[in-house]
Amino acid sequence: MSRRKRPRPHANHERWLVSYADFITLLFAFFVVLYASAQVDQRKVGKLALAIQVAFQELGVFPASTTQVPIDTTEPMPFSTVQAIQNLQRSTDLARVSPATSGPLSAASEESSLSTMQAELQQALQHEISVHTVALHREMEGLVISLREFGFFDSGSASLKTSALPALDRIASILAVRTCQLRIEGHTDNIPIHTAHVASNWELSTARSTELVRLLIQRSRFAPERLSAAGYAEFHPIASNDTPQGRAQNRRVDIVILTERRGRSEPIADKQSAKPSASIP
Repeated sequence: MSRRKRPRPHANHERWLVSYADFITLLFAFFVVLYASAQVDQRKVGKLALAIQVAFQELGVFPASTTQVPIDTTEPMPFSTVQAIQNLQRSTDLARVSPATSGPLSAASEESSLSTMQAELQQALQHEISVHTVALHREMEGLVISLREFGFFDSGSASLKTSALPALDRIASILAVRTCQLRIEGHTDNIPIHTAHVASNWELSTARSTELVRLLIQRSRFAPERLSAAGYAEFHPIASNDTPQGRAQNRRVDIVILTERRGRSEPIADKQSAKPSASIP
């Protein structure tokens, strides 16, 4: 009896389409993930990087860095770090609630912070320091940035020169990421002044300090509670008023970066309490 032969199965030459379709699907998913990863908000990444960098510098862990943080500068701001500064200030407000650490550790951390700030300012103001329109020095109260009149103000005027605004912006960009208190001091020489706009050296020194405070608040978005203004006229000279060179040094506006201990105490330093001043809180 002959066996019935089974028909040979038909060969399917299109099975490769299944594997090909699976491969195409996986490839599509892979490129979707790559595309999504590439759409990172560079501005937010810049804010985070700046906040981390500043936090470590404040603690003295990392030295001052000149690395440029990728912050979006297309927004209309006086300087590129304003938005990151605002977020950082909101986060550091929580630190003010906790009691400050006292003792040698706190003093060492504060000294490290001032040294870091001084190094950043020296680098940012290299040109102004070299032409003697800006000077930096340390005092018991903290770090002092002296803005000389001939670089920032016209003679007898309280309005800041337009050419001085870039230097002020560089100073503000460094100070704004900190939380230290600032006292703006106006100083003159001993030559009496009386014009239609300024009645005396008292008015001139006070007007210049308050003008700088106004610019820091309106142009650089500083918190007003961080700032105070004082006018000392000719009574706090740093050089002799007997020579033109000495009088030029005395005509200045000082930005005093107060240490935490000084910032929590009275706004006027002990060494200045014996001398008259016109202070504006």
